[in-house]
Parts: sequence; structure tokens; C-alpha cells
Amino acid sequence: MTVTVVGVGGSLRPNSQSERALRIALSGAADAGAKVIEVCGPDLVLPFYDPAVADRPDNAHRLVEALRRADGVVLVSPGYHGTVSGLVKNALDYVEDLREDDRPYLDGRAVGCVAAARGWQASVTTLTALRSIVHALRGWPTPLGSAINSREVEFDLEGGCSDPTVAATLRTIGRQVAEFAVSQTG
Repeated sequence: MTVTVVGVGGSLRPNSQSERALRIALSGAADAGAKVIEVCGPDLVLPFYDPAVADRPDNAHRLVEALRRADGVVLVSPGYHGTVSGLVKNALDYVEDLREDDRPYLDGRAVGCVAAARGWQASVTTLTALRSIVHALRGWPTPLGSAINSREVEFDLEGGCSDPTVAATLRTIGRQVAEFAVSQTG
């Protein structure tokens, strides 16, 4: 059975470091046999989440529907002032639209968490915040997460990473998400 892994993250800057990290993590899920869907950059430019407003823009519908169908998720956030970026947090607020589903929120789904920031403190605290959000959304954070210090690691446009250990970690996170998803759907 083919599982679907949805990757959410990045920043407004096209091909940002966090977006490139997301692609490497999703490549690990794809290598494990998952169908992958990437939701990043402009796709995440959404109005502030308001549960009282039923009308959603097309990109919000696409995000919510992708997460509804997801067997697993990979989240990658840049670290802004020691926590998740507003762009990624607002996108995750839209998960509230899944509250009435048979599988509410991210219930029963593995979620790989990655944070990238210019410094260890910001990347680690952002990773911790992502994992806390996943718990609040009833998801299962993968055993392996990654805090990336973007002062020490760079990602190129071809999908490469200046640190092979970081690239291997990201692929492992994607693989863990896919393998957990298979174990839950099988």
C-alpha cells in the first residue's frame, strides 16, 4: 500500500534553506515508497486563521485537504526569534478545520519535525516548539528530529547539503514518517 506524506514548511523566500531541508526529508519518505506532497512558500500565504470564518481561500482548502488525506507529515520551520515562524504556525492553525473528522487533527499520524535557524539556541527551541505543537494536534513526533544551525550548514538548489550527516538525518526523518504510516495503514 502506498502512503502519502505531506511536507509543510519553508518561508516566503523561494528556495529558502528550510524549504530545501524539507525537500531532502521528503526524499527520504519517497525512497521508502511514499507519495509525497510539498506545501511551502507561497502556498502558505494564508489569511490569519479564524475559526469563525467559514470561507477559505483555495490554498487553505488545498492545505487542509492534503493534511486530511495524509498518512504522515513532515514539518520544517525556520526559527524566528527562538520559535516557529508565523507563516508555519498559521498554516498549522488551519489543522483546526480537521477537528470534526474521523481522524481529528493529526491523530495517529507520524510527524517529522525539523527546525533551521542561524544558531543552535534558536534551532533547538524551534524544534521543541514544533514537537509541542504536534503533541497538541495529537500527532506522533518521530523519534528523530533535526535542529539545523544554518550558519554551519547550507543546502543547494540541486538538493545537496554541505553536511552529509545532516542530509542523512533529514532523509531518516522522512523514512521514519513513511515507515510509521505504513505500519498504521497495513
